[in-house]
Amino acid sequence: MFDLKKFEFWFVVGSQDLYGEETLKQAADHARIMAEEFNKDPAIPGAVVLKPVAKSPGEIRRVFEEANAASACAGIITWMHTFSPSKMWIGGLQINKKPILHLHTQFNRDIPWASIDMDFMNLNQSAHGDREHGYIYARMRLPRKIVAGFWQDPEVRRRTAVWMRAAAARRDGIYSTVLRLGDNMREVAVTEGDKVEAQIKFGWQVNTWGIGDLAACYQTVSGEAADKLVGEYEAAYELETELRNPGKGRTAVREQAKIEIALSRMLETEHAGAFTTTFQDLHGLPQLPGLACQRLMERGYGFGAEGDWKQSMLVRAAKVMASGLSGGVSFMEDYTYHFEPGREAALGAHMLEVCPSIAAGKPRLEVHPLGIGGKAPPARMVFDAAPGPAVLATLVDLGGRFRMIVNEIETVKIENAMPKLPVARALWKPYPNMRDAAESWIIAGGAHHSVYSSALTAEYFRDWAEMTGVEFVLIGPDTKPARLQDELRWAEAYWGR
Repeated sequence: MFDLKKFEFWFVVGSQDLYGEETLKQAADHARIMAEEFNKDPAIPGAVVLKPVAKSPGEIRRVFEEANAASACAGIITWMHTFSPSKMWIGGLQINKKPILHLHTQFNRDIPWASIDMDFMNLNQSAHGDREHGYIYARMRLPRKIVAGFWQDPEVRRRTAVWMRAAAARRDGIYSTVLRLGDNMREVAVTEGDKVEAQIKFGWQVNTWGIGDLAACYQTVSGEAADKLVGEYEAAYELETELRNPGKGRTAVREQAKIEIALSRMLETEHAGAFTTTFQDLHGLPQLPGLACQRLMERGYGFGAEGDWKQSMLVRAAKVMASGLSGGVSFMEDYTYHFEPGREAALGAHMLEVCPSIAAGKPRLEVHPLGIGGKAPPARMVFDAAPGPAVLATLVDLGGRFRMIVNEIETVKIENAMPKLPVARALWKPYPNMRDAAESWIIAGGAHHSVYSSALTAEYFRDWAEMTGVEFVLIGPDTKPARLQDELRWAEAYWGR
């Protein structure tokens, strides 16, 4: 779990000098009360930091300069308590590098019908002050999230919290690295991409380390350290009898423990938040990392198989956004379909690497041959995903831009045993239905790899895409493939090819 309170969200309240000291003092007092109540609300994940009331171009520019320089600042919340002429904000907004949430609210919920006078009206002018403020964002074509409603309303706080979590994920990525162990799977197109553009857009440094670096680190892991970690496995998961006693199975589990320790050391040394592996580059390792990848995802690292660095950093972003929420986040792959009329569903899995945070029950550790990669049978967790609403998100490189595609789904209980399929898996019904969801995903160029989350909704990914400048495509209950195809063609005019 990540400590989201380490991420600061600066609360900047706008006004101007025309109203006099008493009005400005009241505005500052109201802002202080609001910030204090936000910070007391467990639904608000980040730390709201109140700034002095901004009432001149110089003050506004300085607060944005300070925010840009503050590494803890993950975003800025603006609110116009009174009328704040928006030309004053141009200089600050031109240099701003932080995500913006425009909170359109007012301190009082109700109009005080019997006592309302012009003093009250001058102080509580958000109804048109925020419209002036919103205009300048539209004029400057600046991305932001707009949340309208009374500031104590649970829905206003929920939407604010979603934006905060997305901003925290963006801030986390700016200071992180994807540790690629080897290259992408050979001849695969969708796992490729522009790593330079990714660093410009998302902040992630996407670099490569040789598998020999991991193999060398693996050789330094002591037997005592591996045995201690295996003890943690025994406490956390179900183990088949042969894995608890000396033998090949126990050795396979122990090898995964050594790989996990080695991977963990490399990730910490390189300040990496995500990593990739590929079964085509395992020189010096006894097994394909399986259990090790599952465990590291469980701890919050992003992962992508076959060198898929885009999904690895998206898994990490989703892990940050979902911190402390019920449900989980995992790397995922569409594997096979069930086309029984009226019960159509997709079975998602991977060779080994699905995170146990999405499991319905206690995972089992098993060891089986893999049939790919040419290495010893690897240990892995086996489980079914918990039923309930979820989303699939994927990030693709279209050659001139990135596109995020999200499909809303309903994960269902797996009613049939699959004794010959020893992998973690999820069965889901996509919206709007199997046919239209599959056609829409393919029309949009969606990858076969995705991020599966039962903790997040499409809103989180939309907010993250908006603040990173990425096209967002939603496939949900109302999606129609033909209409989506038209919309994607229209989008070419906005995003460019």
